[in-house]
Amino acid sequence: MRMQLNGSMIVVAVAAAVVGAAISRSLAQDAAQTSRPNARPERIGARPNFSGIWQANNEAHWDLQAHAARPGAVTQPGVYPFEYARVAAAPVVALGAAAGVPASLGVVQGDGDIPYTPEALAIRKANAENWIDRDPELKCYLPGIPRAMYMPYPFEITQSTNEIHVAYAFANTARTIHLDEVDPPPAETWMGHSVGRWDGDTLVIDVSHFNDKTWFDRAGNFHSDALHLTERFMLLTPDVIQYEVTIEDPKVFARPWRIAMPIYRRMEPNMQLLEYRCTEFAEEFLYGHVRKEPLVTRWEGETMVVEITRKVPPGDRFYEWLRK
Repeated sequence: MRMQLNGSMIVVAVAAAVVGAAISRSLAQDAAQTSRPNARPERIGARPNFSGIWQANNEAHWDLQAHAARPGAVTQPGVYPFEYARVAAAPVVALGAAAGVPASLGVVQGDGDIPYTPEALAIRKANAENWIDRDPELKCYLPGIPRAMYMPYPFEITQSTNEIHVAYAFANTARTIHLDEVDPPPAETWMGHSVGRWDGDTLVIDVSHFNDKTWFDRAGNFHSDALHLTERFMLLTPDVIQYEVTIEDPKVFARPWRIAMPIYRRMEPNMQLLEYRCTEFAEEFLYGHVRKEPLVTRWEGETMVVEITRKVPPGDRFYEWLRK
């Protein structure tokens, strides 16, 4: 009798343990889902929901193509006559490791090369050599697409049934992805004209009407006003977007080419999009040469002194008018 009772108690205890474990696991899963920052329903009606704050986590911002790490964003020849033995140049030498460029496996698909025409490749090389003077990002101009998608700043997607709004932290940039028929813009734009459609669960966006003033990265990769993009957004999980772009520009590239990368949801509690109004940070860079009395002429640190002489851009009519 005692053995039967003990056996029954063991069965009851085991069953209780199993039920308890199942309940605990269910509660834990529910708690994880309800407490997850930025939790969103996975679909809006029949469509995936891309709403949330997102950010890329790669090195495409510096260079879309695979590249080795280098000591500075601006370099000059060092002691040895090898490309990899270059050293940081005067504009960034005092920044030390902060000016370095991290290595990357690249995001260009296929063979990893960007198929420039010979003439455009020469421009790209000149851009790279004069990056600190030419890159539109340093002047706080609108970054364009696709560059805005993988800059090291978050962006927020707000999705409705007929429009998707994307707000970027950098320079208060924004764009609207139209899901119904709309008229094109009257002129070329920095961020392009985005018209979307659904291919199953994939959001496909046709982007056109660009000007020729934006770059793809800090390495001097550029385009013309004939740029045409086909973007694809695929929600791999509620917190990961697979982002792909096919790039066409017959004035610059010999054939279409493609980049791809994952983009991740920002998971911090109470995450929100904060402004990065960089215009005021770039004022001296942009307009310092028009001051009657130069403001920034010298920087002196503990180990070095940097003297600064401003050059007037050729044909700067505002400067010429101001000096009269």
